[in-house]
Amino acid sequence: MAKPVTTTFGKFRVLLGDDSDPIAYAAPCGFTSKSFNRTKNLSEQVIPDCDDPDAAADIIRDVVSKDWTVGGEGLLAAGSVPTWEAAYDSDVSIPVKIEIEFSTGTLTYTGRAHLNTFNITGEQGGRVTASIEMSADGGLTRASTLP
Repeated sequence: MAKPVTTTFGKFRVLLGDDSDPIAYAAPCGFTSKSFNRTKNLSEQVIPDCDDPDAAADIIRDVVSKDWTVGGEGLLAAGSVPTWEAAYDSDVSIPVKIEIEFSTGTLTYTGRAHLNTFNITGEQGGRVTASIEMSADGGLTRASTLP
């Protein structure tokens, strides 16, 4: 049995871009966890069985819209604060790139998103941490060099 090709935390990158041409992307430091979530909003309709009206009806679903978010948390690194503050202060979405690198190729997603959550917390005896969430502003482009 062949083993699956997997990857490590450091090969899952969340990169924020500027509006230069070409866009310059950089990964803010400090994440100890990251997430990239894609969802579909669906509408539902009940479809009756016309030959047997007493039979249980089936539900069909149609895609209404697609959405994606990026989240993360970890230590609040001083070098990353200006990047997060600029993203939060911006009234327009910023370029975002998600890269997942495997030994066999890389999966890349690009789009624009708003930084809608920037929480900074701390506890006595510990380090200051931050958690972020970014929400899509439009579609997502996927590119892959995976076999």
